[in-house]
Parts: sequence; C-alpha cells; structure tokens
Amino acid sequence: MKTGMGRRQILFTGAAAIALSVCRDVAFSATASTTSHARDLYDAAKKEGEFTWYTSHSDDTTAQAVGHGFESAWPGIRANVVRTTAQVAFQRVSEELKAGAVQVDVLSSTDIGHYVYLKDHRALAQYTPENADKVLGLYQHYDPDGYYFVTSAGLIGMVHNPSRLKLADAPKNWTDLTAPKWKDGIALGHPGFSGYVGTWAVMMRKLYGWQFFDSLAKNNPQIGRSINDAITMINVGERLIAGTALMATAAESRQKGNPLAMIYPTDGTVLILAPSGIMKGSKHPNAAKLFMEYLLSVDASKIWVDHFFESIRPEVAAAPDIKSANELKVIRPDSDEIVKGIPEVIEQWRNTFGV
Repeated sequence: MKTGMGRRQILFTGAAAIALSVCRDVAFSATASTTSHARDLYDAAKKEGEFTWYTSHSDDTTAQAVGHGFESAWPGIRANVVRTTAQVAFQRVSEELKAGAVQVDVLSSTDIGHYVYLKDHRALAQYTPENADKVLGLYQHYDPDGYYFVTSAGLIGMVHNPSRLKLADAPKNWTDLTAPKWKDGIALGHPGFSGYVGTWAVMMRKLYGWQFFDSLAKNNPQIGRSINDAITMINVGERLIAGTALMATAAESRQKGNPLAMIYPTDGTVLILAPSGIMKGSKHPNAAKLFMEYLLSVDASKIWVDHFFESIRPEVAAAPDIKSANELKVIRPDSDEIVKGIPEVIEQWRNTFGV
C-alpha cells in the first residue's frame, strides 16, 4: 500500500491552495482601503449572504449596475435588486409591514414623504453610515436623527427628438408647455407612481399655481407611470416633448443611439434628492448597513456618474456630455413642501387629468 501523495495529487493540492489564496486576495483587495467598522460589517454580512433592495432612483440598467458594483466590492453577498416606481415600492413595503413579513432590507425612494411616514411609525432602523459626512454638503443631514440619507441625485428637465423638433422651436421654460401648439405633443410621468414626478409637480404648483396644470391638461398630454416612460414615448415617436424628463435616463438613452436633445428650462431645472434607509427588523441587517456605506461611497458615485446622475462625492467629477447641477439654475421644493405637497398634487392631478 502506497503512502503519501503522488506527483499529480501534490500538483492538484498546490494549485487548489494557490486558487484559494487568490480568492482571499481578491476579497482582501476589495476591502483593503476600508475601515475596521466596514470590515466587521463585511464579516457579519457574509454570514447573511444577501440582502434585498427596493429602488426607484433610476432605471433598471443603472440599479443593476449599482447592485453588481456592490457585489464586486464585497464578494460573497448577493444584492437582490428590485427596481420599481416610488409609490409602488412604498405600497409593497406597506403591505409587508401589515403582514408582519418585511422582505426589503434597504428602501431607496424618490419621495421623502415615505421616510417621514416610516420613521413616524418606527419602521426604519437608525443607522448613520461612516460615509455620511463624506458626501457633498448639499446632501448631508437630510434627516438629523439618522434614519435615512440622500444616496442619489438627479435632474428633471425636458427632452425632445431634434430630428422631429428643432431646438429653436422647442419650449424654453416650463410655462411654454402650456402653449396650444403643443396639443397632443407632450409626454409626462405620473405623480401617483413616480416620486420624481410628484416632486416636480409640487415645484410647478409652487411656482405657477394649479392653473399651470389646468392649462397643461388642455394640451392632452400622454401620461405614463414612471418618469422614464416619458422618454420611451419620445423614442417610439408617440410624442414630441418629454415634459418630465429625468436627464440621466435621457442621456443613457442617447448613448444607446436614440436621437435626443436636452432642454434645461430657463426658469430652473428641478433637482431631486433621493434618500435611502434600512427597514427596522431587516432580515439582513449587516448587509443592509454595508450597502448603505456603499451607496455613499466613491465607488457608487462613480457608477451613478457613469449613468449620468449627479455625483454626491466631491472626489468624483460630473459626467461629460451632460450638464450637472453646479452648471445650471436649479430649483427644488424643501422637504416639508414635498411631504405635504405630494399627496395633494396626486389628488389634484387625478381630478385634472382624469388618470
């Protein structure tokens, strides 16, 4: 009977050891520049193995890119990405809370009212990421009690197809959308589904009163659900102007070859600050905390910028070929106006537009 290992077995064992060492080095290199707190979270999160993220901050392509970026930075933890509109995500969370079976770990909504409600009902976990004070000042201290944080920012303007509508003939400001010549030519999202559109509607009502929407309704706009639906309507030729256009989605669509041109209204491009928070009683609390750290990291900001969103970290420059907030006149309602205003404009919208 032979004892010891043969040459092939020795070679195999050596190769396996090298492979294991490489795997460990990959995991180590992904976290080598992070803090001991993040490493401790990572060790605990690996035991959980996954987390679920409900997000309305972007289209699905961008959301999946963020999820994959996290998985690359922190191997061994799967990001279950569920992209939907803000109001649909909130309805889903509300149903899970009523059933006592919360599936979501991190909620990223474009409607700050969702966080105010969840915080008031003690449904959010209090956690302040180490990266919270490393973002640009505009995005800090959105909730001073540390239940939710701005993790993404985007701009709402207008978009048109220059092969069908010349820039010289396109609207220049928001009130231009009410001109009779744009009858049957405008595409919009819906505030009852999209937090982006809800915030935009609050801002337009603040600037021009509800008569702006009464006039807009006379132009018979085509109304989708998500803010991204307006871009789709332009791409397929159903309308001339996306009156509620998330500029990041438009830029990404243009990158894919769709002929689109941006309109930054002279009365102000609407800046949206979009928060994220951890659900109380999360099934994967350590993975959720680690993901919150990631959302506020330089690496995540690079992904957002690659997909034409605003950078929230000072180390990351804005995307080329698209204007950023610091180059524009930007407008936005404050948090109290959004919280109070979105439910109001949803009801007014349905009365005015019939949808």
